[in-house]
Amino acid sequence: MKKALIGAAVVVAVVAGGVLLLSKEKASGPKFRKEKVTKGEVVATVTATGTLSAVTTVKVGSQVSGIIASLHADFNSEVKKGQLLAGLDPAPFQTAVDQRRADLERAKVELRNAELVLSRAKKLLEAQLQAQSEYDTAMANRDGAAAAVAQSAAALRQAETNLAYTRIASPIDGVVVDRQYDIGQTVAASFQAPTLFTIAQDLTKMQVLTNIDEADIGRVKEGQEANFSVDAFPDRKFRGKVSQIRLSPQTVQNVVTYPVLLDVANPELRLRPGMTANVSVPVDRRDDVLRVPNAALRFRPDPADLEDGGKTAAKKDGKKADGKPGDEKTADAAGAPSGEASGPAGSARGAGGERAGRGGGNGGGRPVAGFAGRPGGGRPGPSREADVYVELPTGKLRAVHVKTALTDGNVTAIEGDGLKDGDEVVLGLATVKAMGSSGGGGGGARGMGRM
Repeated sequence: MKKALIGAAVVVAVVAGGVLLLSKEKASGPKFRKEKVTKGEVVATVTATGTLSAVTTVKVGSQVSGIIASLHADFNSEVKKGQLLAGLDPAPFQTAVDQRRADLERAKVELRNAELVLSRAKKLLEAQLQAQSEYDTAMANRDGAAAAVAQSAAALRQAETNLAYTRIASPIDGVVVDRQYDIGQTVAASFQAPTLFTIAQDLTKMQVLTNIDEADIGRVKEGQEANFSVDAFPDRKFRGKVSQIRLSPQTVQNVVTYPVLLDVANPELRLRPGMTANVSVPVDRRDDVLRVPNAALRFRPDPADLEDGGKTAAKKDGKKADGKPGDEKTADAAGAPSGEASGPAGSARGAGGERAGRGGGNGGGRPVAGFAGRPGGGRPGPSREADVYVELPTGKLRAVHVKTALTDGNVTAIEGDGLKDGDEVVLGLATVKAMGSSGGGGGGARGMGRM
């Protein structure tokens, strides 16, 4: 009996504690994550990836086939113009030169003999002791012997040229960045010249070749400054300048891009050919403007959390649905780019049943105007309207209407008199469920109901 009474007391205590905890949580209201509005600069950028390379890169090959007999340069070797890099086995080429030289000597002997025969034929013709036809034959033989001498001389020069090609020299001053053959390997140059060495002329001056999307290429101009980073030095930013925007488009899976070249100084030789560069080109800038986090523009609260119970937002949405003159259209109706929507429309969606099905990292609504649907989020576009929310002393939320101007992907420049520097705007719910399911907007957990 005593144990039963103790057990009943424990159950009553647990139930009472739970009721007290729930009533306390209900009385305290929802807790929100907030961040202050700041004042400063917003820079819109166009981002892309590219590859580093030397400004001048020469591939050194062989014009004749043969076996590599010697190597005089290796990877990272600094070479001068005319310096010997490698040598092919010269024996077969030297033999060819000797043979062509002998052919030339024989042709010269035959030419001298033909000249003697022509001289005798001329004397006999003058003495009328020989027919004219025999003189003409002697002259033709002399001319043929002279042509044979010229042909043999040309063959000798060709053989000597091939012998010279066995000595492979550097055409420029630079650094060997690649070597593809070793001693003893056979170089076959029957159809095309094989590449033996790759030489970069000057690694203190490099370039980045990147591809910019067709939607962003109009905002990139020659002479613009650009920043980029490489994986080898993730904490360091390198600077470059747009030197060329090529007109040859490249289409991959229906995505059109244009090659853009950046000139980069590399005095410390930290950058190396072939590195992947993450390029960021600033294309627009606003200084000394109010900035709000992008998560604040994506947040959509429950109507119960608003000071008027969501009646104002519902009324606005109803007027927009009627399409009366003078009312603003939603971003979708106005033909806004993909990934943009006006703030009030997003609020109305959050107040309805649709949000439960759409709840996600953006707080159940779609991103507001000023967000680019591409990496970098730098597309400024025209100013659009949106709502952000501030918490009142009563724990309720009040919507503040603002105009978005420019975003850098993290913060957005806003215009309007409803906010000032230092005000706190709501980013989302400060609950474990909201923190785990939201992608910064904090409204995703709202769409599934409050715990």
